[in-house]
Amino acid sequence: MARKFSLAYLTIPGTNPMDQIKIAKEAGYDFVSLRTIPMHLPGEPEFLPQKDPALFAAIQAALKEYDMPLMDIELARIRKDLDINEYKPAFEAAKKLGATDVLGSVWTRDVAWYTETAGKVADMAKEFGLKFNIEFLPWAGVRNLQEDITLVDALGRDNVFVMVDTLHAGRAGVTGAELARTPRKYFNFIHLCDGPAPEGAECKDTVLDNIKDDLMLYTAREARFYPGDGDVKIADMVKAMPNIPLSIELPNLKEIKARGVAGHAKQCLEAAKKYFAANGVD
Repeated sequence: MARKFSLAYLTIPGTNPMDQIKIAKEAGYDFVSLRTIPMHLPGEPEFLPQKDPALFAAIQAALKEYDMPLMDIELARIRKDLDINEYKPAFEAAKKLGATDVLGSVWTRDVAWYTETAGKVADMAKEFGLKFNIEFLPWAGVRNLQEDITLVDALGRDNVFVMVDTLHAGRAGVTGAELARTPRKYFNFIHLCDGPAPEGAECKDTVLDNIKDDLMLYTAREARFYPGDGDVKIADMVKAMPNIPLSIELPNLKEIKARGVAGHAKQCLEAAKKYFAANGVD
């Protein structure tokens, strides 16, 4: 079965949903992934269909016009200063727009609290027929594959999955062999991109134990690489997991400036397909 790709919001940040849907269709993506839960980041526009009927109607019309399915919305964060009840209207709107998934992450090391709260979010998602995919990041509350699996097991819900971002997984020391040992039931979709090895590294090693968080954040938010241009062993990871959708999340402000948002989105997909062909990823 041919690989399926989605265009994630962060690849072309700040783009309104209707334009993102159009760009995804024209570039050849199979799905689109929208940010409809606000992050409250400085200068970032918010596109909240659950609060804006006109925007909801415009997104719905664009999805229909371009025959572009909505795969997931983001980002349902588990954090003590956030009210998870604000997610419910976002989930309801997402379901009405045809979404199948919600992306989430954890931002506290209080295991008992985040387990209980993640369970509430998962149940809220299931109310609208949505799967809840929990992403691990080395600087977050759930930091690696094993911590994510432990959380999914503790929740014991059939709509909860581990979400592997190839950049974050590489930085957390996750290998293709580790993923291959992991039962396939944990995986539902993947975030795809490449990234650099540690600064000054003599070998291609993406376990960034000695990298400051600010540099990690800079790369993650502004300077990810096209597949094959960096040092993450993407092929090993993807081969180890089932043939599930790949949401390309690849912010690179330099490339956006040079190519424009549509050109960057297209290059992301072309680079991924070229890399897969060259590395035997069916």
